[in-house]
Amino acid sequence: MSKTPDLFILAEHADLLKKLEQWDIAYHQNDAPVVDDATYDAVKHRALELEALYPVLAKNGASTHVGAAVSNKFKSVFHSVPMLSISDVFDESEVADWFNKLSDKDVFIELKVDGVSYSARYENGVLVRGLTRGSGVEGEDITENLKTISDIPQKLSGTFPDIIEVRGEVYMLREDFMALNKIASEKGEKVFANPRNAAAGSLRQLNPKITASRRLSAFGYTYGELSARDWKTQSEFFDRLESWGFKTTRKWANRVKSMPEIQAVYNKIMLERPEIPFDIDGLVIKVNNVDLQEKMGSRANSPRWEVAYKFPAAKAITALKGITIQVGRTGVLTPVAELEPINIGGVLVSRATLHNADEINRLGVSVGDKVTVQRAGDVIPQIIGVAEKNNSSKPFEFPDKCPVCGGAVVQESGQVARRCINSLGCPAQRIGELEHFVSRKGFDIEGLGTKQLELFISKGWIESAADIFTLIKSHGDEIKRMEGFGDKSVANLNASIEKARDIDLHRFLFAIGIPEVGEVTGKILARAFGSLEAVRTAPLWKLKQIDGIGDVMADEIVSFFADEHNNVVLDKLLEQVNVRDVKKFEESVDSPVSGKKIVLTGTLSKYTRDEAKEILEKMGAKVQGSVSAKTDIVLAGTDAGSKLAKAQELGITIWSEQDFENIL
Repeated sequence: MSKTPDLFILAEHADLLKKLEQWDIAYHQNDAPVVDDATYDAVKHRALELEALYPVLAKNGASTHVGAAVSNKFKSVFHSVPMLSISDVFDESEVADWFNKLSDKDVFIELKVDGVSYSARYENGVLVRGLTRGSGVEGEDITENLKTISDIPQKLSGTFPDIIEVRGEVYMLREDFMALNKIASEKGEKVFANPRNAAAGSLRQLNPKITASRRLSAFGYTYGELSARDWKTQSEFFDRLESWGFKTTRKWANRVKSMPEIQAVYNKIMLERPEIPFDIDGLVIKVNNVDLQEKMGSRANSPRWEVAYKFPAAKAITALKGITIQVGRTGVLTPVAELEPINIGGVLVSRATLHNADEINRLGVSVGDKVTVQRAGDVIPQIIGVAEKNNSSKPFEFPDKCPVCGGAVVQESGQVARRCINSLGCPAQRIGELEHFVSRKGFDIEGLGTKQLELFISKGWIESAADIFTLIKSHGDEIKRMEGFGDKSVANLNASIEKARDIDLHRFLFAIGIPEVGEVTGKILARAFGSLEAVRTAPLWKLKQIDGIGDVMADEIVSFFADEHNNVVLDKLLEQVNVRDVKKFEESVDSPVSGKKIVLTGTLSKYTRDEAKEILEKMGAKVQGSVSAKTDIVLAGTDAGSKLAKAQELGITIWSEQDFENIL
């Protein structure tokens, strides 16, 4: 029987996922990471650790996540075959655990290139579309940018399948990276932190001419959709890639059949790493037999037939100057080590996570000590021990009052996390809640970011979400006179706020911050109950009967709507906004698509893809990204491609846009 997480575990897990989401957006969308690899890996490792201990957390958790949502700067396109990530392993025992479970011990080892993933689609040998990984389900259309990279052929050579998506990594050679930064520095322009950022920033340009001006390189290493296959192994696929005109990492690749051989390759590449002309952060080990790959399949976000064997963290010794406390959106207090800045693996590190009070005690660290810091997996900085004790230092005392609001800090018996209980009155929590409230998946209010929220909260103009909707009326003239604002910016903010007054039920449920209720759960609740009032008054037994709502989630929902303070805040908010009910369809009666698996392809003239998807989902359909034998209907607009062809081949029902309108 699986364990049920308590509120503190739920709070810690939610805080970890919030950080990962923010860091993913900074890394994948903005090409401007705010933490190093070691910090990211440590947080993700902790989230996965909690999900292993409490399986209920794994649903929509770190174990199901790939990349980040597609930036609105680019046209988004669904991947015909999802672009998954690769599970990381960090030591020989973890590799052995995976390897020993294989029925066929023939594996192919490649370099894990530290670049940005791409997918290049070829039809009849011609490059027709290029995408980024994006969320793994849909990516950004970078077709014209990919065409500027000489390592990615615009036409395939030799013999090739009618349709194939070649996938690989765009990267930048170190010498090209240094030349780029030198020119940028001389011009007084932005310099990039490392070659990976430079490659990502160059590839994701709206102007392909800028991409063309950067010296980008690329490797091919796998494939997505394809119409036919005549290779049986990964090593043979490298032969095909090279015959088509792609470059591969074959020079450093190895085919082995035992753990000692895997470790020998790992040790060899570790020694050669400084001489390799581009950045790598580990090895990718793949089952060589492609039929077996397909048979083993994938988890939610990663294939079972491959792992990434990450290189060890870079380490250094520096002074611990102080320990500060950060307060997260859920009130969890997290200690952060303030370090004497030091270069670790090419990155200047001045801060490191200490996780919690128990970790500080376990490490025995005190301010003034010399500590050993590592970037785990070349990612997040973390302190792993005391290198030299300062005899005059005193043990760190964890505060019993919140450093932000002065509220009481509690730690329940047997729990690790400590939390400020002043959830409604603590500015740190209020800012986090309001950031969540105005986010794209919530009320989607542009122009009201962290900086603006902090400013308006500090002036007492926003105390709860409802105050956002009276902000301009009450303080618009004052805001116009403030630095960084003006008539136009205030008018734009007002327009965004007014537009947000009408909101769909599922977005509202996501925005108000019910513990455990994310975007997917919001949709489940909206479809099940149809109105906000029905959700607010739903009994526990009824919630537990809904597919996708677990016991812990049901308890959280009932507790949230039973709380007097929450209801005061909600009633005040509902005076300002209109929550649109969901029109409910009775299965097999009012909705002819209830329970049907539907795939969208091509362009509709009257609807965006998201609009059509939302309409179908409200009618009970299950909208999918790719066509299979289990697909019931394909809704095809203009310029429909391979999905339409596959549906015709499989004899699947095909709808036109007019057919779609006829069911409404």
